Formats: sequence, structure tokens, C-alpha cells
Amino acid sequence: MRKSVPILLFTLVLLGGCAGPSSEVYSRNQTMREMTVQYGVVEEVRPVTLEGSRSGVGTIAGGAIGGVAGSQIGRGSGSVVGAILGAVAGGMAGRALEESGSREQGQEITIRLDGGRLISVVQGGSADFRPGDRVRVTSGQGETRVTR
Repeated sequence: MRKSVPILLFTLVLLGGCAGPSSEVYSRNQTMREMTVQYGVVEEVRPVTLEGSRSGVGTIAGGAIGGVAGSQIGRGSGSVVGAILGAVAGGMAGRALEESGSREQGQEITIRLDGGRLISVVQGGSADFRPGDRVRVTSGQGETRVTR
């Protein structure tokens, strides 16, 4: 039972990072900023994969869990070597789990704006855009998003 507690905590930390951005969710630092609004029609939609996060949480948590688990091996200097090897292996595994667990599907949406200009926006989220859809494009502060 005691050994499963660190694994459970590690899993919960990783799952917390799985929630990704979408076109309907704004972060607090995106509020009270002026945005330019344009309208257009979707020309093409292509599925893409958005890479997972690499915040370091997975590496640190995996290293800690691996170090504790590795230190249980042997006695004296064997315990130290086990802790070091466990920490390195755990850190590598934690990083890989964090990155793959937070990877998400997204869309590259090509839009012909009302003025005739063609743009492409990549975004995550669950919105299902199709060619011919009339959309709203908001841009500002280095960010662009597509909504209906």
C-alpha cells in the first residue's frame, strides 16, 4: 500500500496536465486585451498532433519516485547506486509520460477571409470545422483563434 502512494500522486500530476487549450477557453492573462475580429470561410481542415508539454514536473516526480524505489536495492553503497540509477531512469520515464500524456489532437484550419486573403491557424480543442463553414477569426497579442 505504501509503495502505491507515490505512483498514485505521480499519475494525478500527469493527468492534471492533460487538459489542453481550446478555442472556447481563455487564460486570465488573455483578458482585457484588444483583439482584431475578421470573418471568413473555411477552405480546408487538416488534422494535426500538438506536442505534449515538457514542464519538468514529470521528470522531477519520476526522478523522485525512481530514486526512492532504487534506494531500496542493496545496502550501503549499493543503495546509493540504486537510488542514482532509479532517479535517472525514473526521470526519463516521467518526462516521456508527461509528454505523451499531454499530447493532443488539433486542427490546421485554412480560411479565406472576406477580403480575399488566405490564412492558416493551428489550434487544439474539440471544435469540428468543415470546408464551407463561416467562421470568426480573432487576432491580437501574438495569438489567433478560430470560432464559429
